Amino acid sequence: MNLPPELEKIRQSIIEDATAYGLDFYETIFELLDYDELNEVAAYLGFPTRYPHWRFGMEYEKLAKGYTYGLQKIYELVINNDPCYAYLMRNNELTDQKLVMAHVYGHGDFFKNNLWFSHTHRKMIDQMANHATRIRRYIDRFGYEVVEEFLDSALSLENLVDQHSPFIKRRSEEERLDEVPGDRLTVPKLRSKSYMDSYINPEEFLERQRARAVEERKRKQRVPESPEKDVLLFLLEHSPLEDWQQDVLSIVRKESYYFAPQAMTKILNEGWASYWHSKIMTERQLTDCEVVDYADHHSGTMGTRPGVINPYKLGLELLRDIEDRWNKGRFGKEYDECTDVEAKRVWDRKLGLGREKIFEVRKIYNDVSFIDAFMTPEFCEEHKLFNYAYDRVSRRYVIVDRDYHKVKERLLFQLTNHGDPFVYVVESNYQNRGELYLMHRHEGIDLRIDYAKDVLTQMAKIWARPVHIETVTEGRPRIFSFDGTDHKDSEIDGSG
Repeated sequence: MNLPPELEKIRQSIIEDATAYGLDFYETIFELLDYDELNEVAAYLGFPTRYPHWRFGMEYEKLAKGYTYGLQKIYELVINNDPCYAYLMRNNELTDQKLVMAHVYGHGDFFKNNLWFSHTHRKMIDQMANHATRIRRYIDRFGYEVVEEFLDSALSLENLVDQHSPFIKRRSEEERLDEVPGDRLTVPKLRSKSYMDSYINPEEFLERQRARAVEERKRKQRVPESPEKDVLLFLLEHSPLEDWQQDVLSIVRKESYYFAPQAMTKILNEGWASYWHSKIMTERQLTDCEVVDYADHHSGTMGTRPGVINPYKLGLELLRDIEDRWNKGRFGKEYDECTDVEAKRVWDRKLGLGREKIFEVRKIYNDVSFIDAFMTPEFCEEHKLFNYAYDRVSRRYVIVDRDYHKVKERLLFQLTNHGDPFVYVVESNYQNRGELYLMHRHEGIDLRIDYAKDVLTQMAKIWARPVHIETVTEGRPRIFSFDGTDHKDSEIDGSG
């Protein structure tokens, strides 16, 4: 779709400005939509060609009501693709359209150049359409309710993937035991004289014995050999699925891996786009009559409220802090070891390395490494970051800690693994009955039992056998189980 001449002129101007600043992005195609059309696209996470499912309709209703009641408004929606697609709301003011375009080109630069997006499918809008076509064929063949029920199970497990697996080789190359040179199993021979050996122990007999020993070794081998974090992959490889079910589950897994980097870089990605829309707007694009509108809408986006991390605000302020520190040389051994408070306050080596540094940060960091590397005690103090908790006595939330290390630790904990629990497959033949045994790596926060039961229910449908998960609740190790009919939980006897 072609933009109106006025918007197209603005777009070309912003491209020139963004390129002059050093941003590098794929070709970006803007679509102009009404608010209801934009809500529809947003409900599909930016991919209107996705397969049909009730949860997309539920998300649309949520977005539509939020807009109607003035609770929320979508200013920008952009997807990681080559070419990059972005959506503008038709009735936004011209100042908003400028801001959104500048913001979009910041995202486009991040998508193209950040390491964590390097393994994503760059033609995902076509891939999503392909996925939808395959699922619609299964609906035509097996019925909507049958396919939807399986999709419900698959989507309830979509976060059980190993988000780092595209960058880490978790498994060794599988080798067939009976074909590994120099590793042929030695099988016992029948006793015989040497001159009778070829008759008593013919090679055909030894090969049969060797094959039987290999099969026995494979049968006794634990599956998986080590805890498997990519639960969806394990289910794909070992569940008794029909071909169409396996294809649907693989589609859910592929799409989950596509969206994983966006969750891993939410703060840095939004901070980067906000940094550049602020830079482009205030230094190049704003006219005198647009300043007040821009300031109002920008401040609304950056607004914070108690108890909630605003990724736009945190990412933007941390990037600005990095730029300032590297411009002034406020880093390294000499600065860190300086104990003179006044000297550190006025420290300025005039290095001018800030812009170069934030481009480096954009390239290699995700949210966890970004916060871990660059959130300083001074930053926490300046932005009044603290931990809080509910006080049952006063019946209100109170500040419980301002210590920099604990504040940072709490934030990192919330960001690690997207805040989801760490769950691994540890045994696929539990108690020698073909039952699936999962392990929750307890990190100080108990599982939501209602969530855990729902997940066990859906996983049991896919595994077609009872499923168990070991966890810790209220300081005690427990096993929650689902046999296809009833939920059970039992305390683990630690006596041995």
